[in-house]
Formats: sequence, C-alpha cells, structure tokens
Amino acid sequence: MREISTNNLHGPSLPDDTTVHLVLDLALKIGEVQMASGAGAADVTATILSVTESYGLPHTEVDVIYTSISVSCHRGTDAPPITAVRVVRQRSLDYTRLAAVEHLVRNLGPIEDAHAELERITTAKHPYPRWVATVAWAGMAAAVAFLVGGGLALAITAAVVTAVIDRVGRILNRRALPFFFQQVVGGALATGAALTVYATGLLPTVRPSLLVAVGIVVLLSGLALVSTVQDAISGYNVTAAGRTVETVLLSAGLIAGVALAIRTAVHFGLQIRLTDPLPPLISAVPMQFAAGAATSAFFALACYAQPRALVAAAISGAIGTASYGLVTSAGLDVLLGSAVAAAITGFGGATMTRRLRIPTLVVVQAGVVPLLPGWTTYRGLFQLTAEGDPAGLSTLVFASGIALALAGGVVFGEYLAQPVRTGLGRLERKFAGPRMSGPLKPTERRLE
Repeated sequence: MREISTNNLHGPSLPDDTTVHLVLDLALKIGEVQMASGAGAADVTATILSVTESYGLPHTEVDVIYTSISVSCHRGTDAPPITAVRVVRQRSLDYTRLAAVEHLVRNLGPIEDAHAELERITTAKHPYPRWVATVAWAGMAAAVAFLVGGGLALAITAAVVTAVIDRVGRILNRRALPFFFQQVVGGALATGAALTVYATGLLPTVRPSLLVAVGIVVLLSGLALVSTVQDAISGYNVTAAGRTVETVLLSAGLIAGVALAIRTAVHFGLQIRLTDPLPPLISAVPMQFAAGAATSAFFALACYAQPRALVAAAISGAIGTASYGLVTSAGLDVLLGSAVAAAITGFGGATMTRRLRIPTLVVVQAGVVPLLPGWTTYRGLFQLTAEGDPAGLSTLVFASGIALALAGGVVFGEYLAQPVRTGLGRLERKFAGPRMSGPLKPTERRLE
C-alpha cells in the first residue's frame, strides 16, 4: 500500500506527484458531491482543505466558482505546483449521498480505500425508489394545504396535482429539457388545475387560490436560497452571483408558467377572482406545528434523506412554523416574523445536527420550506396578469424579500449557534461565516 507523506511545507521531503494527484482527485470528487447537493462554497472549500491536510499535503489553494472547483498544491520552491480542476455538471438533491460523503471525510483511511468508498457512494442508486419521491412531494403538498388553512379536499387535490407535476417533470428531465422550461410547465400545470377546479365547480369547497399557492411552494422548495445567501455572506461573491442567477431564472420560469395560465384563462373570457385573503396566522398554531413538521419531513424524504434526518427535519419544520405563528400573533409583520422564525430554525438545526451526524443543510433547508412565500408570489402574479395592477410588482418584490429574510435568518441562526455548539474552530476563523456542510471542526472532535 502506498505510504503518504505527512511532512509539511518545511519538512525534508515532499509528496510525490502520484500521491498528490490521488489526493487532489479525491478532494475534488468530494467537493463535487457537496456542490451538486447544494452545499455552500465555504463548506466545499473547508472540506477540500480538510482532506488535503489529512493526507499530509503541503499548502493547498482552493477556488470554487459554482460550476467548477480548482485545487492547487504548492510544494515549495524546488517543485512545481500541481493543479487539478473539476466541473460540476449535474445537480441533484440526494441528502443520503451528502451525509455519506461527510461520514467518509470524518473517517478517512488509506487513500485507495477512500477512493473505493467514494466510488461506491457516487455510483449507488438512490436509497428509495423514484415513486417514493413522488409520494413524498404529494405528501408535502397535502401538508402545505393544511398549513395554509385548507381542508381535506384541498389537501387531496394538491397531492394529486403535485404528483402529476412530478411525473411530468421526470419525463421532461429524461428528455434533457432545461430546468427553466420544466418550471414553466410546472407552474402552468398547477395554475391550470386550479382554474379547471374554479371553472367547472367540481370541488366547491376547494379554494383555487390556495391550490396555486401550494403548487408554488412545492416548486420553490428545491431552489438553493440558503446556500446563495451563505455564499454571499461568506465572501464567495462569484458563486453567490451564479446561484442567484440560477434561482432568479428558475423562479422566472415558475412565474412565467403561472402567468401564462392566468392570461390564457382571461383571454378565453374566464372571469376569475382567486385572490381571497388568507387568515392572519395562516392556520391555528397547533395545526401549524403538525403541518409544518409534515411539510419538512416530506421534503427531506423527497430529497432522499436518511430516516433520522427525517425526524430532525420534522422537528425543525415544527419549530419554524410554530415560531412564525407565535411571533406574528405577537405583532411582528410577515417579513420580520419570517426572519425571526428562520433564525430560530437555523439555530436549532445547527445545534442538534452535529451530534446526530446529519448535515446541517438538510435540516435547515427543510425547516424553512413551510414558510416559503407561495401565496404572496401568486397574489403578485394575479395582480399583474389578471387585474393589470402595477401594484403586483411591489407584491412580487415583497415575496422576494420574504425569501431573502428566510435565507438570511437561517444563516444568522447558524452563526449564532457556532459558539454554543463548539466555539470557534481554526477553520471557522480561517473561513468566516457559518458552516452547514463538511467535516467536523477540531473543537467538535474533542467534545465528542
């Protein structure tokens, strides 16, 4: 078995080229899995450095630019640096794979064994069949329906519509249709189903506006809002800009699909009035607690999370939605209430996930899903398209503000949890900003 030198930059010998290439290739593949799963650039950078340091490489520089990762190993003045680059071509939410990679990083062994284990992780099938993910998305839609004050009829209708959207999206994905157009189709299907219910009167107890709002929440849930804000706060502005462009583009596709369906209905003379107001607290706090937990748990299941991660996600969702209901009932407006609830979610998620060996990103991302501004987004689109009211633009800006408040609150909550959880480790001082994925810090290892 190849021996890996543990000499530092000032040591008497340097690692050979083959060793450096093996270590850099392993580190890049691990970073690729993290980026594809939605981890922040700071997390990816810290993880890669942890891997290279574990195998005794001298000074290493890492550059993460959203779609590519570059790593350069400097071996002093007597040997040329070795640089490797890997492009992140595919993105998919598989939280079991992310957790498995983090476990690998925490328990690195001989380099050949680490490569073999990583190959097994990246080539393994999803832990659940694809139909389970479809059922999970449908269950999430049903939970959101209860969360926004709907009844059983709305929950069943939303679940069926969401399942259809997921299967159609699966077919379109197999045909390599860009995600922008998949979002257009999803938004159009969700709105079209609501308009059909409204026009035919088949389900008089179902509020079509809430059906559209549920569809928007489900379609928005997969966007990397938290990682985008985390990258911006951590100083990775190029990566943050790339994520922002992608998030805006996919949101624009969703908006285009909803607007297209509404404009088509108006063009054919359908008189629609779907902007009936929501109750101030969406629903009673006990219902928020249960529906929020179910929403987050189903989202984590749809993203192939581990069973214990499902429990943690459910707890996070229950805390977030109940906190939102309590702070808004105390007089805070929606924007500030969203930020406070998200901060509580981020704090709670960060403090419990390391002990459970679950990536923090899994729990906090699932925890804020019930609070996404589906209703506000729909109302702004309705004002612009059906009513021709320019105030709809302000409503859409307000919806964007809610989304940013959620993401910023989560990142701030995770930041507040750092000294409570472990104190500031060396990597935290080196890479400013909260961490939601990657290896344990030195202080965390000592505390276990």
